[in-house]
Amino acid sequence: MNKGNHGIKNITVVGTGVIGNGWIARFLANGFDVIAFDPAEGAKERTTKAIAQAWPSLEKLGLAEGAHQSRITFKETVEEAVRGADYIQENVPEREALKKAVLADIDKYAKPEAIIGSSTSGIVPSILQEGLKHPQRLIVAHPFNPVYILPLVELVGGKQTDAAIMEHARQFFQEIGMKPLIIQKEIEGHLADRLMEALWREALHMVNDGVATTEEVDAAIVYGAGLRWAQMGPFMTFHLAGGEKGMRHMLEQFGPALKLPWTKLEAPELTDELKEKVINGCESHAGDTTIAELETKRNEFLVELLDLVESYWPESKAAVKN
Repeated sequence: MNKGNHGIKNITVVGTGVIGNGWIARFLANGFDVIAFDPAEGAKERTTKAIAQAWPSLEKLGLAEGAHQSRITFKETVEEAVRGADYIQENVPEREALKKAVLADIDKYAKPEAIIGSSTSGIVPSILQEGLKHPQRLIVAHPFNPVYILPLVELVGGKQTDAAIMEHARQFFQEIGMKPLIIQKEIEGHLADRLMEALWREALHMVNDGVATTEEVDAAIVYGAGLRWAQMGPFMTFHLAGGEKGMRHMLEQFGPALKLPWTKLEAPELTDELKEKVINGCESHAGDTTIAELETKRNEFLVELLDLVESYWPESKAAVKN
């Protein structure tokens, strides 16, 4: 693998759940050797299975020269795993104390110039940097599932992050086919998850209040807003809604509606009754289709959709500023 300008050749992944395995698959597809660490029983077997599940989609997207599923090695300790790494991706469960403990171990044993990225979906990097010997090399590198297909990765630096580290990370992720979005200001949940969380809260209210079933909520997004968002996102979509005068007219015409009580914003109480409504709705909608079969369908769709997005909106390649 060509190291490019980022200087990253040796990669370690700590934590091999769904996100960690997604990272591993993407790194392998880009021709890297990957070292992994996860103390959970059966982790290696689950990773092997996850890579095999992802590989057909990665083949369609295009593999780097020399890329192979077998180029992964599991180590017994964090020290062994991170010792020679240029880049380390941490993906342990979203518990602050646990993450800080694991990151402290990684920071202790990794060489000083190694970059450490955390997949955290909600914790700001300045908190994760507390107590580290080399806090300047820790960043948030938050991906989206499935990591091996979806290109967005949110990069967030903390108060002590070195600007050069962010630039090296940005170059690295670009070279492995991702769309690095540098978040300029630390905020819990970063950017994309905060947007998705707002929709998720409203969807739960709809189900809880008997307005719609889980299947109907999904249909409203799949056949309406979701199709537009895949190409343009909410701001450009509303820009078009204003006609020839664009967003200027849209805000004049529909701006007052923002004051109407259409949304509830606060999350509903996650009662046992609401949980069962959501669970039963999803299981009924899925029917006899297994999770693995759903993942395969999702992956095939996303691979084709990515090509379509790029062909209709080539400017998206430049949408994420350096």
